[in-house]
Amino acid sequence: MLPLSMAGEGTTQTIVKITGKDEVRRHLAELGLVVGEEVMVVNSLAGNLILQVKESRIALDRALCTRIMVNG
Repeated sequence: MLPLSMAGEGTTQTIVKITGKDEVRRHLAELGLVVGEEVMVVNSLAGNLILQVKESRIALDRALCTRIMVNG
């Protein structure tokens, strides 16, 4: 298990755990980032990650990505 911020570009990972306060987890869930969901790191720009989740792309800062644990 490793944080999403450490995943390589172009890799598809499965979310296994989301840490942090309830409001942070709720915000990530609203974006489609929930346990069991597959997410792909599309690109890394200036410390931010561009993610492909389902049919959409979202940008998250590195601090939020460290709260998302994926399978290694």
